[in-house]
Amino acid sequence: MSEDRAGQYDLFASVAGVYADAGDTCLSNEDLYQQVAERANIPDGRLDERVPIGASGQRHSVLKRAIRWHQQTLKHMGVIERDGARGVWRLMDTNKRGLHEAIAGVRLVAFSTKLGVAVWGDCHDIFRNLGEPITLCVTSPPYPLAKARAYGGPSEAEYVDFIVRALEPIVRHMAADASLCLNVSNDIFVAREPSRSMYCERLVLALHDKLGLSLMDRLVWSNPSKPPGPVQWSSLKRVQLNVGYEPIYWFAVDPLKVKSDNRRVLEQHTERHLRLLEKGGTSREACYSDGAYRLHPGRFGKPTVGRIPKNVLTRGHFCQDANKYRRDARELGLPVHGAMWPLSIPDFLVRFLSDVGDLVVDPFGGRVTTGMAAERNGRRWLVAERVLDYARGGAERFRECEGFNMPEMIEAWPRQRVAAGAVA
Repeated sequence: MSEDRAGQYDLFASVAGVYADAGDTCLSNEDLYQQVAERANIPDGRLDERVPIGASGQRHSVLKRAIRWHQQTLKHMGVIERDGARGVWRLMDTNKRGLHEAIAGVRLVAFSTKLGVAVWGDCHDIFRNLGEPITLCVTSPPYPLAKARAYGGPSEAEYVDFIVRALEPIVRHMAADASLCLNVSNDIFVAREPSRSMYCERLVLALHDKLGLSLMDRLVWSNPSKPPGPVQWSSLKRVQLNVGYEPIYWFAVDPLKVKSDNRRVLEQHTERHLRLLEKGGTSREACYSDGAYRLHPGRFGKPTVGRIPKNVLTRGHFCQDANKYRRDARELGLPVHGAMWPLSIPDFLVRFLSDVGDLVVDPFGGRVTTGMAAERNGRRWLVAERVLDYARGGAERFRECEGFNMPEMIEAWPRQRVAAGAVA
């Protein structure tokens, strides 16, 4: 780090530290100048030294301008807020779990690569004025849990409207051949009953009725490593079975133009099928189900590149990409995202439903898993995440990607948040 850059960082840490020490106490700019000078050991008189600046040549204090610039950086990072009067600021609360959520209207690039951009901000602000067509949206939004995770989420009663509002600006910019894939939970129960909520059914109908999307399939994410549950109704009351899957709803803008191609996701033939191919197919003739299904000699004997996948995606939670994210987040002193699907799920959907160079988006980015799936498969991507802690922790996995770039203030933010007294 250069001497000038190190000095700027020390000054930033001093500004953040002053607000952290002040807590809920409001500070005027004059109070801030004096306390920063004391913390940073700035000699007496340096704050008031003025030099000509700009074409007008008006004389200003360079140090005071630098302090105000760092103050504005903290504002845009959601660390401080104005308290009524001009020039009076205070440390702003994070959410109840100490996560740094974007303020409405704030959109900052968290990091980027040659192919994509992760933006810290609310998805409503980010996708509203997008200037190019979207080919695919792959997302796993917050579930309507009775006990929300750290990042929060809507209630069951609010959920349908919440999702429709979030997806509306995306659907408006989707190409005619585009798809949307939505992973939600079917483990939502009626209060104090073992019967499941029907919010999924209401959501599917709303996306069709309000946004004009056509339902292509209900993909099943079968998760062998899913923990036993629902505990209350399966393990304690014994009236339910343990849940082993989650739905992924696949919608299309126009089902006759959709860009899906199962040749992009063909799987290897089983050993049994390979032996059948070697024999030239079946050797018998048979009829089943009143003629609906017939076998004849030679059937299944034509060599093919691979087998078409079932609409049941069997994928466990274990994921090397997720494990690296956890290590990176902990090394940076950042909280780990509480709900992470394996990279293999969006990877499959990206390959199945888009071509190289297409634009893939995710309005609920989390650790930017959809972005990673798109990056690895040569698709362009745009991901929104309103919690800076998650986007910054997810960025480390992209460092080896071509064109990786991160704004300096985001790069240093884990250190800055510690200086500002943030809860890791």
